[in-house]
Amino acid sequence: MNKFIFDVDGTLTPSRRGMDGDFQNFFLDFCYANDVYLVTGSDYAKTLEQVGPDVCEAVVRIYNCNGNDVWEKGVNVRTNDWIISEDAHEWLANKLTQSDYTVRTGLHFEHRPGLVNFSIVGRNADKDQRADYVAYDEISNERNIIAKEFNLKFPDLQATVGGETGIDIAPLGADKAQIIEDFDVDDKLYFFGDRMDPDGNDYTLSLEVDIARPIKRWQDTFEYLQWLQEMREAAE
Repeated sequence: MNKFIFDVDGTLTPSRRGMDGDFQNFFLDFCYANDVYLVTGSDYAKTLEQVGPDVCEAVVRIYNCNGNDVWEKGVNVRTNDWIISEDAHEWLANKLTQSDYTVRTGLHFEHRPGLVNFSIVGRNADKDQRADYVAYDEISNERNIIAKEFNLKFPDLQATVGGETGIDIAPLGADKAQIIEDFDVDDKLYFFGDRMDPDGNDYTLSLEVDIARPIKRWQDTFEYLQWLQEMREAAE
């Protein structure tokens, strides 16, 4: 059976923002006609805010916090209660102090079920501040460098770059690929995500599915699903 898995930030929505109205209406119809799953580093409250309650009810399951907090139709199915160690937290705090990027907006550590999201600029950054950090990170490669250093320092943990400004920290193996355990071997899995590069938090799952489609912006997802619908209608 065909099953469709979608990342949220950058794949269904602009990063940290709500879903486009036209795409949301189209996507709802797609969910009604297909088995659809969401997998995201964000928590359920943020997913609900971004894609809306109708989409959250229409999908089969939502894997929040990279699969560490699982929801179905607004009901929590399971949650990972892992907490980061003090030494790993302190190491990241030192990186925050040492960073050459000087803007600090607060909420640099966001503790979620099964993971911690770490951000130099902070998750309180507004749209312009986020854009400024994205430009800085593209030049400095700061997040990838921090993640690689962290993984060498703490081999039992895993740091992956996610979204525009953050790094997800979790136990080794507690990443998006863990959701594969919930699917049958006969399922044909399609995965759409914007961070399928080896340093991104969509990478491990992209290796486990049948078809992985890298996305650069949410409009790419919209356009591909429209094309897919047209191909299906032409074949009927």
